[in-house]
Amino acid sequence: MQKELLEVNNLTARFGGLTAVDSLDFAVTANEIVSLIGPNGAGKTTTFNAVTGFLAKAEGAVTFEGTDLGTLRPNQIAAKGLVRTFQITSLFPGLTVADNIRTARHTQEDVMFLDCIFHTRRNRENERETAAKTEEILNLVHLQDKKEAIAGNLPYGEQRVLGIALSLAANPKMLLLDEPSAGLNSSETLVLMDLVRKLRDRGITILLVEHDMKLVMGVSDRIVVLDFGKKIAEGTPTEIRDNPEVITAYLGSGR
Repeated sequence: MQKELLEVNNLTARFGGLTAVDSLDFAVTANEIVSLIGPNGAGKTTTFNAVTGFLAKAEGAVTFEGTDLGTLRPNQIAAKGLVRTFQITSLFPGLTVADNIRTARHTQEDVMFLDCIFHTRRNRENERETAAKTEEILNLVHLQDKKEAIAGNLPYGEQRVLGIALSLAANPKMLLLDEPSAGLNSSETLVLMDLVRKLRDRGITILLVEHDMKLVMGVSDRIVVLDFGKKIAEGTPTEIRDNPEVITAYLGSGR
């Protein structure tokens, strides 16, 4: 039996009197690609925020690798290997592509201020590791030929890919991708689908919030469907595609 990497139990999140996520239960097994879908306002991004510590949950528990994340801050959760992206790409627009990844990688370096001042052996070793990791990530996301380009000058699709590359610099065990295909054209979405599969093949578990159903159906092992903050269905892409409750949630009872 495969190990459950992430477990969400009875998760409830509220904004004042509004319950945005209501008693949500689901789990993600190591090396799975699971998509969290639903109509606008269903509570998908709120779930991401609660799981990763950006939003205090009203009730419930989130465990990662068997550890209760409790009241850990987002940076502490990320340090455990649970890393997320955001709908709005956050880059260092004035830096080169490579320097963006190097900057993100510095959070993983084990050096102190004096190591940098005196350029100690530990500092040199960390610099070599950062350079090697940067090259590895650039090759993985196919931005090697753009590494000296200014990030803010990249086409939008490549900026989205670079945003994922920055998250990879944090050495995630599990990556939460929040609408990664937003604003992409069909060919860019195909590139993204290939990248998501490659990340899973490298041992990174994926939880995906996405509106592009072609992408969702094309990469997901399982799909969890939310509507008005509640889980209404869970299953394989085929099971979800044919589920009457899901069809109603998306298309309305008239269909």
